[in-house]
Amino acid sequence: MKKQARNHVDRKLHESDAAPANPTGAVSGEFVNEIFEYDGGRQVTVYVPPDPPEAIVFSGDGQGISKWGRLLEKADVPSTMIVGVHGLTDETLRLHEYSPALEAERFAAHEKFFVEDVRRWTESRFSVALPTERTAVFGVSAGGELALALGLRHPRIYGAVFCASPGGGYKPPGVMPSPLPRTYLVAGTQEPFFLENARRWADALRDADADVVMNERAGSHGGAFWQEEFPLMVAWAFGR
Repeated sequence: MKKQARNHVDRKLHESDAAPANPTGAVSGEFVNEIFEYDGGRQVTVYVPPDPPEAIVFSGDGQGISKWGRLLEKADVPSTMIVGVHGLTDETLRLHEYSPALEAERFAAHEKFFVEDVRRWTESRFSVALPTERTAVFGVSAGGELALALGLRHPRIYGAVFCASPGGGYKPPGVMPSPLPRTYLVAGTQEPFFLENARRWADALRDADADVVMNERAGSHGGAFWQEEFPLMVAWAFGR
């Protein structure tokens, strides 16, 4: 199949190479923390928007990304809950949880916790049970690999995948599953390894007739464009 031209969501971007700081300023929503028994005690942080949620985003590395709810409050997007599963500080173990290509048993245990336990707790704790088309999974760097893997494995749970600067451990399978979630990828022009990974995924998903956005932004790994793109991902998947 002929590859389509890359889609773009237009907006201005600050050309900063600095790693983004946590969003600051007042927040109208609230943050709820819970510690699960998984792996000796794993924390989940939930950003609860001030209005009843119309959409929900599950994410790895939740100790940082859950705070990005502040970004959504400033954007023209539907009220969106963020459920952030905290990642490990040990980078090797974090990679083993996030990439099915590295340590299958460790990945499978974390997958079950993320997809089943955390989701059931969220539905019960917050009385939310949103449909697939209002549910996304998100990640950055190695967390982007996790988002892609969970999206492809559970497309009837996660209707959209948001992925920024994915790592290279998990690559597109030779035969794509069906159905496929809608997928929004972004990477920086100053991080060639991660940009190439994102392009590889965009091409493979398009070849499988998936709905894909692939944006290339000025910036390096961990740059401000990650946070700047997040509200655009939410608007693309769930409307404005």
